[in-house]
Amino acid sequence: MDFFKIKHDIPFMSYGRYTTAISLLTFVLAVFFLTTRGLNFGIDFTGGTVMEVHYAQSADINKVRAEMTNMGMHDVLVQNFGSSHDVLIQVPLKQNMLGAKLSDSVLENLRKQDPSVEMRRVEFVGPQVGKDLVENGALALLLVSLGIVCYLWVRFEWKFGVAAIIANLHDVVIILGFFAFFRWDFSLSVLAAVLAVLGYSVNESVVVFDRIRENFRKMRKAEVAEVIDNAITRTMSRTIITHLSTQMMVTAMLFLGGETLHYFALALTIGILFSIYSSVLVASPILMLLGVSRQDFIKPEKTEEEVLP
Repeated sequence: MDFFKIKHDIPFMSYGRYTTAISLLTFVLAVFFLTTRGLNFGIDFTGGTVMEVHYAQSADINKVRAEMTNMGMHDVLVQNFGSSHDVLIQVPLKQNMLGAKLSDSVLENLRKQDPSVEMRRVEFVGPQVGKDLVENGALALLLVSLGIVCYLWVRFEWKFGVAAIIANLHDVVIILGFFAFFRWDFSLSVLAAVLAVLGYSVNESVVVFDRIRENFRKMRKAEVAEVIDNAITRTMSRTIITHLSTQMMVTAMLFLGGETLHYFALALTIGILFSIYSSVLVASPILMLLGVSRQDFIKPEKTEEEVLP
């Protein structure tokens, strides 16, 4: 579908130096915050106790938080879970000073506020499990990245694989940089969103790369920059429709999905925005820096002297 018709090619590559500089700056800042502040890992990674309590009427989250503070647990995460009657309480391992009696103590204190409260579920995540999740999550990111490079190398040419993985890792590092800077909770759902962004971003890059390869065969007399500008411009309508449709769904999760889906949707939102930027203004300029040319796809025609024995 071509709802947004653009008659003239937009000279994206003429701004390649500026966009690459901006990308490099944001990447360095993200790495800086990751190094100095680090990620605020949730209970999934650090270990702790998760409790689900149920109220007969809508729960007052602020009162529950205040009660946890009175018990000396200041880093506890309290949020609605599923409905306004259910509350999820996550106690980090460093705050879990009461051990096995933690759930009983919490329930006893909450019943002072509301006798109708019931304990529905208690789960404990050990520190070893959290350590394994961190290692497995990092391994998953590495394997996905290598898989993307291999796929693009086979489908296109090694320069495309390198450009795509740099652009995709650019998106991932910036997402992690946001979470490090604002100290947002990094949980398994956020890790799932990061992996989803990797696949989402590479899909956008593949669409542009396909059009670039097609243009090299069609636009025989055009310069490389003109070929890439035309490829990006011709896919703009598809890009706008795809990203708007996806972001509408993600925005619904962000504002209506509750605390459980909030950071998952937030990571996807950041990833979608930067994947648009990276697939157009990061991957393509890197292709030019790597020296992509028509000869990468079309072998030069042999002269008569070369043909004759």
